[in-house]
Amino acid sequence: MSEPTSPDRPEEGAPERLHPLFLLSGLGGALRGIAGGYVAIGYLAVSGRWTTALLGAIGLLAFLVIGIFLYWTRFSFRVGASDIRIDSGIISRRHRSIPFDRIQDVDIKQPLFARLLGLAEVKFETGSGGGGGDGEEAVIHAITLRRAHEIRDLVRARRGVAAAAVEADAGDERPPVYAMDLRRLFLSGTFNFSLAVFAGLFGLTQTMGDLLGFDPLNRRFWIGLAEGNHPLAQYLVEHRAGAAVAGTLLLLVVGLATGVVRTIVRDFGFRLDRTGAGLRRRRGLLTRTDVTLPARRAQAVVVATGPVRDRFGWRELKLQSLARDEGSGDHVLAPLADDDEVDRVLDELAWRPIARDAAWQRLSKAYVTAFAIGLSPVILLLGLIVGALVLVPPMLDPVVAANVSESLRPMRLSATILLAVVVGATLLRWLAWHRAAYALDGDRLLVRSGWWRRRLTILPTAKIQSIDLTENLVSRLFGTATLHFGVAGGGADGHIIPAIPSATARALRKDLLDLPA
Repeated sequence: MSEPTSPDRPEEGAPERLHPLFLLSGLGGALRGIAGGYVAIGYLAVSGRWTTALLGAIGLLAFLVIGIFLYWTRFSFRVGASDIRIDSGIISRRHRSIPFDRIQDVDIKQPLFARLLGLAEVKFETGSGGGGGDGEEAVIHAITLRRAHEIRDLVRARRGVAAAAVEADAGDERPPVYAMDLRRLFLSGTFNFSLAVFAGLFGLTQTMGDLLGFDPLNRRFWIGLAEGNHPLAQYLVEHRAGAAVAGTLLLLVVGLATGVVRTIVRDFGFRLDRTGAGLRRRRGLLTRTDVTLPARRAQAVVVATGPVRDRFGWRELKLQSLARDEGSGDHVLAPLADDDEVDRVLDELAWRPIARDAAWQRLSKAYVTAFAIGLSPVILLLGLIVGALVLVPPMLDPVVAANVSESLRPMRLSATILLAVVVGATLLRWLAWHRAAYALDGDRLLVRSGWWRRRLTILPTAKIQSIDLTENLVSRLFGTATLHFGVAGGGADGHIIPAIPSATARALRKDLLDLPA
């Protein structure tokens, strides 16, 4: 939490500025955020207006340099006897004081360029959760790594948790609670199959496809190749089956490679250690983060998996906390762990292992029935459209039937795909119903959900701040209700139990609210 202060308090300590090299690191960050400017300059250059493009690039760079310089000159911070003060703002000045007793911990982050320059970013975790507008005011963007560690040690010492700092610094001398070697990293990457590169290609072609004359995601691009007797088009026509197989293999290879690369960049050197305050997590190949997660601020635990991961006994362990992790309250404690490793991390948080023999209660069949009834008009309509597109052309005159059938092929294909998607969604809903359940395990609530994205949520009853019971027209017809559980640091819709009998929902809500905090 931050509070406005007077700008003239001598006891706040000597003013300090960001490191002068922030002018370089800050400029690099600003350049990454102006993709639209690059597109405009590229368009001017390709269209032959080189002078205008050059002047635009110089003007844009000058604007960024002046802005970064003014920010650097107008930003300062002071480390005082009881708080840290941050003064910022170019035109509108803001003076903020962060008392030591409200700082839960200090996180240190080093992007790649900052690591090369020996700089670090310091973020102060406060009880407000960091989700509001004050989050930016609690960040010192570029100081030396040594000074960053000095500030973190000072804050911990002033808060009476110096022992935690000593334990954190000595963490490398003890076995970690959890760590990932290269083999585990590659294995985790294969489970994180991703087609993000194709999404990026789609965005690039939508932005610059016409400019470059290359847009493979546009149907007209391939029609142009075919009409121009391009060798690639002729090869694809002559080897359709081989092209389909090659395209599928390409998708698989690119998806696996993308998942592995993203995982290595994010989780390289992943290490989780126990400290006096909680758990300390370090990870990152390009951007190195060093975050401490206070155990007392943990609100819920989520154990995630999927059909393939579950088959091999692998899990992902996340912690929902009041502390923020890159803007989110979800912290990954173990990206790829077996059941024993999950139990070990939970034990370090002073949480009981997951009960293997919990008395699970199933959801109502209305979870599937209501969903299917809601989609039935869409399924019926798409079925009629597909049937008409298939059956009508043969009834026409043979002279025009072939042309009509060919012209209707794209529409027939689109309708068939939509019908398959809707039917597939209904099937996934049925599979999810078979797995979804809830159980009371002493002083905590267990909620199991999903089939493709499987989740097991552990909610301590003492952390539940609100329970909302909702019913709509459809659920009332089936006699069911949905329970929404609100915990600090997360929205009320974050944890739900859907489609349980209304009487059971009311009884469960009453029992949970009557439990001692």
